[in-house]
Amino acid sequence: MDILASLLPWIQVVVSVLLVTAVLMQQSGAGLGGAFGGGGDDGGVAYAKRGAEKILFHATIVLGILFALSSILILFV
Repeated sequence: MDILASLLPWIQVVVSVLLVTAVLMQQSGAGLGGAFGGGGDDGGVAYAKRGAEKILFHATIVLGILFALSSILILFV
């Protein structure tokens, strides 16, 4: 258990850096106007994520879950 307690902060740092990188690499579709209700150039048409964009989207979700779990786990160790 001592090994986990000493490794967990380092694991959390690595996961957090990967999470920030994954979020920043995602394509910004609407820009700042979309945050306040402004429409984008696509006319409101939704599109499906494909290829690398889909992988990056799922990786961001997984990294977010791992970061949350490591934060909870660090409380109990």
